Amino acid sequence: MSSTTSNAARSATDNASADAFGIERKKYTVEEHRVRRNQTFADLLLKEGVEYQDIVQLADETRDVFDVRDIRAGRSYRVYRNPWLERARYIVYRPDAVRYVVFDVRYPERSRVGERPVSVAWRTAGGTIKSSLYQTLMESGGRPQLAIRLSEVFAWQIDFFRIQRGDQFRVVYEERTVDGQQIGPGDIVAAYFVHRGRTYYAYRFNDGEGSEYFDEKGNSLRRELLKAPLQFSRISSRFTNRRYHPVLKRYRPHHGTDYAAPTGTPVHSVGDGVVLFAAYKGYNGNYVKVRHNATYTTGYLHLSRIAKGIRPGTRVKQGETIGYVGSTGLSTGPHLDYRFWKNGQAIDPYSIELPPARPVAPQHMTAFTQVVDGLHNFLLNHSPRTTFADARL
Repeated sequence: MSSTTSNAARSATDNASADAFGIERKKYTVEEHRVRRNQTFADLLLKEGVEYQDIVQLADETRDVFDVRDIRAGRSYRVYRNPWLERARYIVYRPDAVRYVVFDVRYPERSRVGERPVSVAWRTAGGTIKSSLYQTLMESGGRPQLAIRLSEVFAWQIDFFRIQRGDQFRVVYEERTVDGQQIGPGDIVAAYFVHRGRTYYAYRFNDGEGSEYFDEKGNSLRRELLKAPLQFSRISSRFTNRRYHPVLKRYRPHHGTDYAAPTGTPVHSVGDGVVLFAAYKGYNGNYVKVRHNATYTTGYLHLSRIAKGIRPGTRVKQGETIGYVGSTGLSTGPHLDYRFWKNGQAIDPYSIELPPARPVAPQHMTAFTQVVDGLHNFLLNHSPRTTFADARL
Protein backbone atom coordinates (compact mmCIF):
# COMPACT_ATOMS: atom_id res chain seq x y z
CA MET A 1 0.00 0.00 0.00
CA SER A 2 1.37 3.41 -0.94
CA SER A 3 2.08 6.05 1.68
CA THR A 4 -0.75 8.24 0.35
CA THR A 5 -3.23 5.37 0.45
CA SER A 6 -2.05 4.34 3.91
CA ASN A 7 -2.45 7.89 5.25
CA ALA A 8 -5.92 8.17 3.75
CA ALA A 9 -6.98 4.87 5.31
CA ARG A 10 -5.56 5.92 8.68
CA SER A 11 -7.40 9.25 8.46
CA ALA A 12 -10.68 7.50 7.69
CA THR A 13 -10.18 5.16 10.65
CA ASP A 14 -9.35 8.09 12.95
CA ASN A 15 -12.45 9.99 11.84
CA ALA A 16 -14.62 6.94 12.43
CA SER A 17 -13.37 6.61 16.03
CA ALA A 18 -13.57 10.34 16.82
CA ASP A 19 -16.31 11.67 19.09
CA ALA A 20 -18.64 14.60 18.43
CA PHE A 21 -15.77 17.04 19.01
CA GLY A 22 -13.33 15.30 16.67
CA ILE A 23 -11.23 13.71 19.44
CA GLU A 24 -10.35 10.00 19.73
CA ARG A 25 -12.02 9.50 23.09
CA LYS A 26 -10.74 5.94 23.65
CA LYS A 27 -7.20 7.26 24.10
CA TYR A 28 -8.13 9.35 27.13
CA THR A 29 -9.85 9.34 30.47
CA VAL A 30 -12.84 11.61 29.92
CA GLU A 31 -14.76 13.53 32.57
CA GLU A 32 -17.72 15.91 32.33
CA HIS A 33 -17.90 19.01 34.55
CA ARG A 34 -19.68 22.33 34.89
CA VAL A 35 -18.00 25.65 35.53
CA ARG A 36 -18.67 26.70 39.10
CA ARG A 37 -19.34 30.21 40.26
CA ASN A 38 -16.23 32.43 40.24
CA GLN A 39 -14.12 29.77 38.51
CA THR A 40 -11.67 31.04 35.91
CA PHE A 41 -10.02 29.29 32.97
CA ALA A 42 -6.88 28.93 35.07
CA ASP A 43 -8.87 27.31 37.89
CA LEU A 44 -10.19 24.65 35.49
CA LEU A 45 -6.73 23.67 34.25
CA LEU A 46 -4.66 23.98 37.43
CA LYS A 47 -6.62 21.17 39.05
CA GLU A 48 -5.95 19.06 35.94
CA GLY A 49 -2.19 19.21 36.42
CA VAL A 50 -1.45 21.96 33.89
CA GLU A 51 1.28 24.42 34.92
CA TYR A 52 0.26 28.06 35.28
CA GLN A 53 2.73 29.31 32.65
CA ASP A 54 1.31 26.77 30.19
CA ILE A 55 -2.21 28.03 30.94
CA VAL A 56 -1.15 31.62 30.22
CA GLN A 57 0.42 30.52 26.94
CA LEU A 58 -2.71 28.56 25.99
CA ALA A 59 -4.94 31.56 26.71
CA ASP A 60 -2.67 33.85 24.64
CA GLU A 61 -2.42 31.43 21.71
CA THR A 62 -6.18 30.91 21.54
CA ARG A 63 -7.26 34.54 21.98
CA ASP A 64 -8.23 34.82 18.30
CA VAL A 65 -10.26 31.62 18.62
CA PHE A 66 -11.98 32.25 21.95
CA ASP A 67 -11.43 34.72 24.77
CA VAL A 68 -11.16 32.63 27.95
CA ARG A 69 -12.63 35.54 29.94
CA ASP A 70 -15.97 34.65 28.31
CA ILE A 71 -16.21 31.37 30.23
CA ARG A 72 -19.42 31.44 32.28
CA ALA A 73 -20.60 29.64 35.40
CA GLY A 74 -23.02 26.80 34.74
CA ARG A 75 -21.64 25.95 31.29
CA SER A 76 -20.43 22.41 30.70
CA TYR A 77 -16.92 21.36 29.77
CA ARG A 78 -15.18 18.05 29.11
CA VAL A 79 -11.66 17.08 30.15
CA TYR A 80 -9.63 14.55 28.13
CA ARG A 81 -6.84 13.36 30.42
CA ASN A 82 -3.79 11.37 29.33
CA PRO A 83 -4.03 8.27 31.57
CA TRP A 84 -0.24 7.79 31.63
CA LEU A 85 0.77 11.37 32.38
CA GLU A 86 -2.31 12.13 34.53
CA ARG A 87 -2.50 15.46 32.78
CA ALA A 88 -5.19 17.12 30.66
CA ARG A 89 -4.56 16.99 26.91
CA TYR A 90 -7.80 18.63 25.73
CA ILE A 91 -10.44 20.81 27.34
CA VAL A 92 -13.71 21.15 25.42
CA TYR A 93 -15.83 24.07 26.59
CA ARG A 94 -19.43 24.49 25.38
CA PRO A 95 -20.69 28.11 25.38
CA ASP A 96 -24.11 26.83 24.30
CA ALA A 97 -25.83 23.72 22.97
CA VAL A 98 -24.36 24.15 19.47
CA ARG A 99 -20.93 25.79 19.70
CA TYR A 100 -17.86 24.27 21.32
CA VAL A 101 -14.21 25.24 21.82
CA VAL A 102 -11.45 22.62 21.77
CA PHE A 103 -8.41 23.78 23.77
CA ASP A 104 -5.36 21.73 22.80
CA VAL A 105 -3.11 21.90 25.88
CA ARG A 106 -0.09 20.36 24.15
CA TYR A 107 -0.39 22.27 20.87
CA PRO A 108 -2.29 25.52 21.64
CA GLU A 109 -2.08 26.66 18.01
CA ARG A 110 -4.32 23.72 17.07
CA SER A 111 -7.16 24.91 19.31
CA ARG A 112 -10.36 25.51 17.39
CA VAL A 113 -14.03 26.46 17.51
CA GLY A 114 -16.69 24.20 16.06
CA GLU A 115 -20.43 23.69 15.86
CA ARG A 116 -22.34 20.48 16.40
CA PRO A 117 -24.77 19.55 13.60
CA VAL A 118 -28.30 20.79 14.21
CA SER A 119 -31.31 18.86 12.93
CA VAL A 120 -34.36 20.94 12.04
CA ALA A 121 -37.95 19.74 11.76
CA TRP A 122 -41.20 21.63 11.51
CA ARG A 123 -43.60 21.48 14.42
CA THR A 124 -46.96 23.09 15.14
CA ALA A 125 -48.46 24.64 18.26
CA GLY A 126 -51.60 26.62 18.87
CA GLY A 127 -54.89 26.95 20.66
CA THR A 128 -57.46 29.31 22.12
CA ILE A 129 -56.23 31.69 24.79
CA LYS A 130 -57.94 31.21 28.14
CA SER A 131 -55.58 33.07 30.44
CA SER A 132 -52.29 33.87 28.68
CA LEU A 133 -50.42 33.24 25.45
CA TYR A 134 -47.58 31.60 27.40
CA GLN A 135 -49.86 29.09 29.14
CA THR A 136 -51.70 28.20 25.94
CA LEU A 137 -48.40 27.59 24.13
CA MET A 138 -47.14 25.33 26.91
CA GLU A 139 -50.40 23.34 26.97
CA SER A 140 -50.11 22.73 23.21
CA GLY A 141 -46.55 21.44 23.48
CA GLY A 142 -44.81 24.67 22.47
CA ARG A 143 -41.74 26.24 24.04
CA PRO A 144 -41.70 29.43 26.17
CA GLN A 145 -39.48 31.25 23.64
CA LEU A 146 -42.26 30.97 21.06
CA ALA A 147 -44.32 33.56 22.92
CA ILE A 148 -41.56 36.12 22.33
CA ARG A 149 -41.04 35.01 18.71
CA LEU A 150 -44.76 35.23 17.96
CA SER A 151 -45.02 38.70 19.50
CA GLU A 152 -42.09 39.81 17.32
CA VAL A 153 -43.65 38.47 14.10
CA PHE A 154 -46.96 40.27 14.73
CA ALA A 155 -45.42 43.23 16.58
CA TRP A 156 -46.81 45.69 14.03
CA GLN A 157 -50.34 44.25 13.86
CA ILE A 158 -51.18 43.15 17.40
CA ASP A 159 -50.62 44.81 20.75
CA PHE A 160 -49.69 41.77 22.83
CA PHE A 161 -50.42 43.71 26.02
CA ARG A 162 -54.08 43.66 24.95
CA ILE A 163 -54.63 40.08 23.78
CA GLN A 164 -57.74 38.66 25.37
CA ARG A 165 -59.55 35.48 26.30
CA GLY A 166 -60.88 33.79 23.17
CA ASP A 167 -58.10 34.96 20.83
CA GLN A 168 -56.77 32.05 18.76
CA PHE A 169 -53.46 31.24 17.09
CA ARG A 170 -51.56 28.53 15.26
CA VAL A 171 -47.85 28.53 14.49
CA VAL A 172 -45.51 26.39 12.39
CA TYR A 173 -41.97 26.70 13.70
CA GLU A 174 -38.55 25.09 13.44
CA GLU A 175 -37.76 22.62 16.22
CA ARG A 176 -33.98 22.28 16.56
CA THR A 177 -32.23 19.25 18.05
CA VAL A 178 -28.63 18.20 18.66
CA ASP A 179 -28.06 14.46 19.09
CA GLY A 180 -31.79 14.02 19.61
CA GLN A 181 -31.96 16.64 22.39
CA GLN A 182 -34.19 19.68 21.88
CA ILE A 183 -32.24 22.93 22.07
CA GLY A 184 -35.11 25.34 21.59
CA PRO A 185 -37.21 26.63 18.72
CA GLY A 186 -35.73 28.22 15.64
CA ASP A 187 -37.59 30.63 13.38
CA ILE A 188 -41.33 30.79 12.94
CA VAL A 189 -42.16 29.56 9.43
CA ALA A 190 -45.84 30.51 9.31
CA ALA A 191 -48.55 31.59 11.73
CA TYR A 192 -52.00 33.00 12.09
CA PHE A 193 -53.49 34.92 15.00
CA VAL A 194 -57.17 35.74 15.52
CA HIS A 195 -57.37 38.88 17.65
CA ARG A 196 -60.59 40.76 18.42
CA GLY A 197 -62.33 38.91 15.60
CA ARG A 198 -59.72 39.73 12.95
CA THR A 199 -57.38 37.09 11.48
CA TYR A 200 -53.75 37.95 10.77
CA TYR A 201 -51.47 35.68 8.71
CA ALA A 202 -47.67 35.55 8.58
CA TYR A 203 -45.51 33.66 6.08
CA ARG A 204 -41.72 33.70 6.07
CA PHE A 205 -40.29 34.32 2.60
CA ASN A 206 -36.89 35.30 1.20
CA ASP A 207 -37.25 37.50 -1.87
CA GLY A 208 -33.53 37.97 -2.34
CA GLU A 209 -33.17 40.73 0.25
CA GLY A 210 -33.35 38.49 3.30
CA SER A 211 -36.17 36.60 5.00
CA GLU A 212 -39.17 38.69 6.02
CA TYR A 213 -42.73 37.99 7.11
CA PHE A 214 -45.59 38.80 4.75
CA ASP A 215 -49.36 38.39 4.85
CA GLU A 216 -51.26 36.16 2.41
CA LYS A 217 -51.29 38.94 -0.21
CA GLY A 218 -47.56 39.59 -0.09
CA ASN A 219 -47.73 42.73 2.04
CA SER A 220 -44.94 43.11 4.59
CA LEU A 221 -45.93 42.69 8.22
CA ARG A 222 -43.37 45.30 9.18
CA ARG A 223 -44.57 48.83 9.74
CA GLU A 224 -42.69 52.05 10.15
CA LEU A 225 -43.19 51.81 13.91
CA LEU A 226 -43.70 48.98 16.39
CA LYS A 227 -46.96 48.78 18.31
CA ALA A 228 -45.16 48.93 21.67
CA PRO A 229 -41.64 49.69 23.01
CA LEU A 230 -41.60 46.78 25.49
CA GLN A 231 -42.07 43.02 25.34
CA PHE A 232 -44.73 41.45 27.56
CA SER A 233 -45.65 44.02 30.15
CA ARG A 234 -48.90 45.61 31.31
CA ILE A 235 -50.52 48.90 30.33
CA SER A 236 -51.22 50.65 33.63
CA SER A 237 -52.51 53.95 32.24
CA ARG A 238 -53.67 54.95 28.76
CA PHE A 239 -53.64 58.16 26.74
CA THR A 240 -56.30 60.50 28.14
CA ASN A 241 -57.12 64.17 28.52
CA ARG A 242 -58.16 63.69 32.16
CA ARG A 243 -56.29 61.44 34.59
CA TYR A 244 -55.93 61.70 38.36
CA HIS A 245 -52.20 62.09 38.94
CA PRO A 246 -51.05 59.86 41.85
CA VAL A 247 -48.30 62.28 42.92
CA LEU A 248 -49.81 65.71 42.24
CA LYS A 249 -53.24 64.57 43.55
CA ARG A 250 -55.21 66.37 40.86
CA TYR A 251 -56.71 65.72 37.45
CA ARG A 252 -54.61 66.64 34.43
CA PRO A 253 -54.07 65.38 30.85
CA HIS A 254 -51.88 62.31 30.42
CA HIS A 255 -50.76 62.31 26.81
CA GLY A 256 -48.85 59.06 27.03
CA THR A 257 -49.22 55.33 27.60
CA ASP A 258 -47.79 53.88 30.82
CA TYR A 259 -46.35 50.36 30.79
CA ALA A 260 -45.79 48.79 34.20
CA ALA A 261 -42.62 46.69 34.12
CA PRO A 262 -39.75 45.76 36.46
CA THR A 263 -36.84 48.15 36.82
CA GLY A 264 -34.17 47.33 34.25
CA THR A 265 -36.54 45.98 31.58
CA PRO A 266 -35.07 46.94 28.16
CA VAL A 267 -36.91 49.71 26.30
CA HIS A 268 -36.76 49.57 22.49
CA SER A 269 -37.05 52.31 19.91
CA VAL A 270 -40.27 51.65 18.01
CA GLY A 271 -38.65 52.62 14.72
CA ASP A 272 -35.53 53.79 12.91
CA GLY A 273 -34.68 57.38 13.68
CA VAL A 274 -32.38 60.01 15.15
CA VAL A 275 -32.12 60.75 18.87
CA LEU A 276 -33.17 64.34 19.60
CA PHE A 277 -32.76 64.27 23.39
CA ALA A 278 -31.17 61.85 25.86
CA ALA A 279 -30.66 63.14 29.40
CA TYR A 280 -32.36 63.81 32.72
CA LYS A 281 -35.19 66.34 32.40
CA GLY A 282 -37.17 67.35 35.49
CA TYR A 283 -40.46 65.49 35.98
CA ASN A 284 -39.63 63.27 32.97
CA GLY A 285 -36.59 61.80 34.71
CA ASN A 286 -34.16 60.06 32.37
CA TYR A 287 -35.73 60.73 29.01
CA VAL A 288 -35.04 59.78 25.38
CA LYS A 289 -36.77 61.41 22.41
CA VAL A 290 -36.46 59.98 18.87
CA ARG A 291 -37.51 61.57 15.56
CA HIS A 292 -38.43 58.81 13.08
CA ASN A 293 -39.28 60.98 10.07
CA ALA A 294 -40.93 64.28 9.23
CA THR A 295 -44.22 63.01 10.68
CA TYR A 296 -43.58 60.83 13.73
CA THR A 297 -41.60 61.36 16.95
CA THR A 298 -41.62 59.23 20.12
CA GLY A 299 -40.55 59.75 23.73
CA TYR A 300 -39.53 57.38 26.54
CA LEU A 301 -39.77 58.75 30.11
CA HIS A 302 -38.73 57.79 33.68
CA LEU A 303 -35.91 55.47 32.56
CA SER A 304 -33.64 54.04 35.24
CA ARG A 305 -30.78 54.70 32.86
CA ILE A 306 -30.15 55.52 29.23
CA ALA A 307 -28.44 52.85 27.13
CA LYS A 308 -24.74 53.24 26.36
CA GLY A 309 -24.08 55.24 23.21
CA ILE A 310 -27.52 56.87 23.10
CA ARG A 311 -27.04 60.63 22.78
CA PRO A 312 -28.42 63.46 20.61
CA GLY A 313 -27.60 62.82 16.96
CA THR A 314 -27.27 59.04 17.37
CA ARG A 315 -29.06 57.02 14.69
CA VAL A 316 -31.05 54.11 16.14
CA LYS A 317 -32.65 51.09 14.50
CA GLN A 318 -36.13 49.74 15.06
CA GLY A 319 -36.04 47.44 18.10
CA GLU A 320 -32.71 48.78 19.38
CA THR A 321 -32.44 49.12 23.16
CA ILE A 322 -32.31 52.82 24.06
CA GLY A 323 -32.82 52.62 27.82
CA TYR A 324 -34.21 50.66 30.74
CA VAL A 325 -37.44 50.92 32.73
CA GLY A 326 -37.16 52.89 35.95
CA SER A 327 -38.89 55.41 38.20
CA THR A 328 -36.87 58.60 37.81
CA GLY A 329 -38.51 62.02 37.81
CA LEU A 330 -42.13 62.43 38.95
CA SER A 331 -43.07 58.78 39.35
CA THR A 332 -44.59 56.49 41.98
CA GLY A 333 -43.04 53.22 40.77
CA PRO A 334 -41.15 51.53 37.93
CA HIS A 335 -42.87 52.02 34.58
CA LEU A 336 -42.33 53.45 31.11
CA ASP A 337 -44.28 56.54 30.05
CA TYR A 338 -44.38 56.24 26.25
CA ARG A 339 -45.16 59.38 24.23
CA PHE A 340 -46.13 59.59 20.57
CA TRP A 341 -46.31 62.71 18.39
CA LYS A 342 -47.69 63.09 14.86
CA ASN A 343 -46.77 66.36 13.17
CA GLY A 344 -45.84 67.72 16.60
CA GLN A 345 -49.18 66.87 18.24
CA ALA A 346 -49.42 64.26 21.01
CA ILE A 347 -51.76 61.43 19.99
CA ASP A 348 -52.74 57.95 21.14
CA PRO A 349 -50.44 55.53 19.22
CA TYR A 350 -53.19 52.90 19.24
CA SER A 351 -55.57 55.17 17.36
CA ILE A 352 -53.66 55.17 14.05
CA GLU A 353 -52.91 52.61 11.33
CA LEU A 354 -49.35 52.82 10.01
CA PRO A 355 -48.43 51.99 6.38
CA PRO A 356 -46.53 48.73 5.71
CA ALA A 357 -42.94 48.38 4.53
CA ARG A 358 -42.11 47.07 1.04
CA PRO A 359 -44.26 44.16 -0.29
CA VAL A 360 -42.99 41.10 -2.15
CA ALA A 361 -41.50 42.28 -5.45
CA PRO A 362 -43.65 41.44 -8.53
CA GLN A 363 -40.98 39.16 -10.02
CA HIS A 364 -41.11 36.97 -6.87
CA MET A 365 -44.89 36.73 -6.49
CA THR A 366 -45.19 33.36 -8.27
CA ALA A 367 -42.63 31.78 -5.92
CA PHE A 368 -44.26 33.48 -2.93
CA THR A 369 -47.70 32.14 -3.87
CA GLN A 370 -46.32 28.60 -4.05
CA VAL A 371 -44.75 28.95 -0.60
CA VAL A 372 -47.97 30.34 0.87
CA ASP A 373 -50.08 27.53 -0.62
CA GLY A 374 -47.86 24.91 1.02
CA LEU A 375 -47.60 26.65 4.39
CA HIS A 376 -51.32 27.42 4.50
CA ASN A 377 -51.98 23.68 4.35
CA PHE A 378 -49.70 23.12 7.35
CA LEU A 379 -51.43 25.85 9.33
CA LEU A 380 -55.00 24.74 8.76
CA ASN A 381 -54.83 20.96 8.38
CA HIS A 382 -52.48 19.75 11.10
CA SER A 383 -53.17 19.68 14.80
CA PRO A 384 -50.77 21.08 17.43
CA ARG A 385 -47.85 18.86 18.50
CA THR A 386 -47.51 17.49 14.94
CA THR A 387 -43.89 17.16 13.79
CA PHE A 388 -42.69 17.07 10.18
CA ALA A 389 -39.17 15.70 10.12
CA ASP A 390 -38.39 16.44 6.48
CA ALA A 391 -40.66 19.41 5.83
CA ARG A 392 -39.18 21.83 3.33
CA LEU A 393 -40.53 24.13 0.65
